[in-house]
Amino acid sequence: MNYSIISIVAIALAAMGTAHSAESVDIVPTIFAPGILSGPAHDSAPAFTPSGDVVYFGRSNPQQSTILVSERRTDGLWSEPRIAPFSGTWNDMEPAMSPDGRFLVFISNRPDREDGPKVEGFYNGSKQNGGRLWRVDRLNHGWSAPTLLPTNVNTNASIYAPSVAADGSLYFMTPDAGSGKFRLFRAQSHNDSYRSAQPLPFSDGTATDVDPAVAPDESFLVFGSGRIANRGIDLFIVFRDGQDWGEPIHLGDDINTSKSDAEPRLAADGQTLYFSSERVVPVQFPRTPEQAQADVARMQSWDNGNYNIWQVPLSRLMARVRQ
Repeated sequence: MNYSIISIVAIALAAMGTAHSAESVDIVPTIFAPGILSGPAHDSAPAFTPSGDVVYFGRSNPQQSTILVSERRTDGLWSEPRIAPFSGTWNDMEPAMSPDGRFLVFISNRPDREDGPKVEGFYNGSKQNGGRLWRVDRLNHGWSAPTLLPTNVNTNASIYAPSVAADGSLYFMTPDAGSGKFRLFRAQSHNDSYRSAQPLPFSDGTATDVDPAVAPDESFLVFGSGRIANRGIDLFIVFRDGQDWGEPIHLGDDINTSKSDAEPRLAADGQTLYFSSERVVPVQFPRTPEQAQADVARMQSWDNGNYNIWQVPLSRLMARVRQ
């Protein structure tokens, strides 16, 4: 898979220096597979196979979360989602595909061992459903049984939002030991395992940083953050030049809203940014009876303020940041 165009853009931007916001190129996010993959529950974190024709994603409510899978049909639409073969028994969420499709990493509160208790985490000042990093490997016909990743990445019971680089290195979020705010970490792949996870330098624990989505070559990363006061979680992009990360850049007020905008993911071909948002489609008044009926149907199907999956062309985002 060729990500050279993205790499060239990232290097050029790093050479130019970074700004703190990006606005002028108009971008209109569109809903992804409404009523199928974006439904009435919380839907997030699409992870595509290298062909782009199969997607795994999370569907949740406050009580449970499950990883689902859907295939692109011959007519271009997506099939009705079904529970992924490695999910459904415990709270599973946030699948992340390796760029070559050989394995998938996900979050689960399943017991570390068969006879153990479910994992419970602690963040935002209270006990929560816990999360650790698990992996399934691609077999000739399906997936392997899930295996728990080692303790140098599973450092506690509140690990979430994995992302996988081309060399197998892992990015994820976990609460900072001092502030308790979520912070972003990287665990470098090493000899079929991982070196100890290290915090990313632009994520120092003073603000909530969540949901890293790293480019396969690690030249840039999109993430969610509460670092701008009174805005909730917004999406940012940050570029890497060698071993040095730049200053995060806000992705603008058409990507971000007053609601939560988070869980960014990159398409397998590097052409699209997906993210989850609580935004709703504005209703125009006055409206006809037909428009009112369509509004009601949409609210019942997906447009109800829960997370839905949205998409924007990555090239337009890059063009905006270059200005």
